Amino acid sequence: MLARVCPTSMIFVPSVDGISHNINEYTASEDLEAGTNVLLQVLLDLAE
Repeated sequence: MLARVCPTSMIFVPSVDGISHNINEYTASEDLEAGTNVLLQVLLDLAE
């Protein structure tokens, strides 16, 4: 529904063994950092 109001996107980072939305979900800090850097770059690009 939000896409009807403004552009939207999602940034995905890998979880070990593909487990997500579960108490056993784990993502390495390096992958979290990479996802954060993607978000940062998108925000910097949009700010130009």
